[in-house]
Amino acid sequence: MKLTQLKNTVIFLGIALIVALSGCGGGGGGSSPLVRPALPTPPPSSGPTWQAGVYQPSSVFAARCKTPRSGNDPFTGAPFPDIASTALSEKLWLRSWTDETYLWFDEVPDNNPNNFITAAYFAQLKTDALTASGKPKDNFHFSQPTNEYNERTQSGTSSEYGLAWEFVSNRSPRELTVRYTEPNSPAGQTAIMRGANLQKIDNIDFINTTDLNEIDAINAALFPSVAGTTHRFEFLTADGETISTELTSAVIELSPVQNVQVLDTAAGRIGYLQFNSFITPSQADLIEAFQTFVDNTATEVILDLRYNGGGSLALSAQLAYMIAGPNQTNNRIFEDLVNNRKRQAPAPIPFYNRVIDYVNGVFTDIRLPSPELTRVFILSSENTCSASESLINGLRGIDVDVVLIGDTTCGKPFGFTPEDNCGTTYFIIQLQGINDKGFGDFSDGFSPVASPIFDDQILGCRVADDFNNALGSPNEALLETALYFVENDRCPEEVIAPLSIARPVYDPDSPAIKTPNRYLDAIINDDRSAISKDVN
Repeated sequence: MKLTQLKNTVIFLGIALIVALSGCGGGGGGSSPLVRPALPTPPPSSGPTWQAGVYQPSSVFAARCKTPRSGNDPFTGAPFPDIASTALSEKLWLRSWTDETYLWFDEVPDNNPNNFITAAYFAQLKTDALTASGKPKDNFHFSQPTNEYNERTQSGTSSEYGLAWEFVSNRSPRELTVRYTEPNSPAGQTAIMRGANLQKIDNIDFINTTDLNEIDAINAALFPSVAGTTHRFEFLTADGETISTELTSAVIELSPVQNVQVLDTAAGRIGYLQFNSFITPSQADLIEAFQTFVDNTATEVILDLRYNGGGSLALSAQLAYMIAGPNQTNNRIFEDLVNNRKRQAPAPIPFYNRVIDYVNGVFTDIRLPSPELTRVFILSSENTCSASESLINGLRGIDVDVVLIGDTTCGKPFGFTPEDNCGTTYFIIQLQGINDKGFGDFSDGFSPVASPIFDDQILGCRVADDFNNALGSPNEALLETALYFVENDRCPEEVIAPLSIARPVYDPDSPAIKTPNRYLDAIINDDRSAISKDVN
């Protein structure tokens, strides 16, 4: 009970008691009627409040910020919409937005936001349910500074060194291995190669240090927030050579499409490309790669998605079309999207067959090239996620044979439309995708197996990632296995079982360095009407 209500109750009880006493005898004369005093007026509310089970529209709290941005958005040129308010307004926006759009909104606890800081409050705005295999039902709930998100997804740039890392262990003895370097980046201009293991940063023992100040220094060096930050890195190569070099962070243009080539084999001409992210600036390079496959009469394509965490669903639909071509995709659904029951389901996504002007959200008249394949090889890992898995599922929905080489994918049949509020972009699961056959239940990932039985099992070979050979090399284990399968229609006997790698015992109590969110390039539903119509 509120304090004001309690005081009012006391006043009413006091009046009732006086009236009762004055009317119960004692003196025979009449008494003057009691005049009820006016009740105090409650003070006006000084701001928004939380009431359990009551949700105002999220628009009431949108852009009401504890620390509002000023000036114009560098990506749109429009003024920031932020208005000075409180942290509670930001949390109430998160609460209402979640209730309106979250796929499992009725499984979210309605805890008092005043008991949390904003980040912690957002972290608990999700279901705690588990899947049949015991993994969290929602394992894809995160946020990112809006400027970083826009920099990566809209401009295709990022402030970094150009190193893609494999985080083997973030605790002592730590292990951080180079997956690849970005072309035309600071790291790409050095001798650092795939498979190099980080040993020191600014003479700090990266592998073994337990000093908290040194851990902070390592994190600051690994994840520069701005361009122009210089640090010295020492690596140990796979050949046992030590490389020491200074790296200065820069705003680099990401190159998601790499190592495009056509390989001559006993089974014919085989196209290969490494594709690292479904960011829309990669559209032109993807089209150029598939035009190369068409011009060189490639009869099979090997698509290396082992490090592709996802991105634009529209771009995934375009890539699926370029693989399968017009005959197999005509009037078929790439992915149907299921919302929560509060929202109207969006239109099914077709196989997009044209170039898209992603800036304005419209189709051009330019048709996409396609070698019109009935089979595609996909190199995969636990980092193959989201829009990459939608590609696999969408192709299987129209009976394109997918052969999976590598490891089980991450298991994300879900999507979201990221939303900015007060300078933070939030990601919550809002959609589930199903293919043309109505299948979308792959929360435990797609697994390569010799004899598939279940719908989330795919014909293929389980092979461990090979850091001793360059990506795109015919000697690299995953690509070598795919080429063997092309020629023999089966896995080589020596790699049917996973390759075992001896690892040290990591100390769970040692200080941990930060690790990036591996689901950052998650499915993005392109919420534009021009990109939701059937264009076949």
